[in-house]
Amino acid sequence: MATSGTTTFDLSIDDLIEEAFERCGMRPTSGYQLSSARRSLNLLFLDWANRGLNLWTIEQATFALVQGDNTISLPTDVVNVLEAVIRQNNQGINTDVYIERISREDYLNVPDKTTQARPAQFYVERTNVPKVYFYPAADQNYTFVYYRIRRIQDAGVYTNTSDVNFRFLPCLASGLAYYLALKFAADRVAGLKTIYEEDFQRAALEDRDTASVQFVPDLGV
Repeated sequence: MATSGTTTFDLSIDDLIEEAFERCGMRPTSGYQLSSARRSLNLLFLDWANRGLNLWTIEQATFALVQGDNTISLPTDVVNVLEAVIRQNNQGINTDVYIERISREDYLNVPDKTTQARPAQFYVERTNVPKVYFYPAADQNYTFVYYRIRRIQDAGVYTNTSDVNFRFLPCLASGLAYYLALKFAADRVAGLKTIYEEDFQRAALEDRDTASVQFVPDLGV
């Protein structure tokens, strides 16, 4: 027997909402229920940002630094900065140099924040408009190259698909069902919450970097 030959299955927002309501033992019958479900879906996306790394939301980005720069503003969809380098171009050859992330306290204790050289440290201020503070300030043009965690995109119109990796579709459906049960099917809350947490745990365990890691004991006295 023939197989489909495709691996493109996805759920539009309206299909996802319908699936979640069916798990609550009901079907959406009003515009208010659809609007409520989309609002819950967006809140679910925000909760996932608090639960840890979602690998499909990690992206490389760059920012051009000019002489004197010691503070930059990042896009508002940046959740956090994971790691970064300073890139210097010399006669068409790019050289990337590691830059250390430091804490707010460490940056605060820097005595002269206007000192200029190649930036060696950075502090991320995680406000509504994220900012990065550098020490030393840039003494020439550089490129700040960083890996960021970005926010999951909003649900948007009902014909959209979700900004979620296919591995997370099962827990997206069960998570939305749990959120809807809190409002429309109180008798199913406990069971749907258990299913959601199990689905999320399975997806999160798979959503990890599988590169090998070597641990070396410190034998110093």
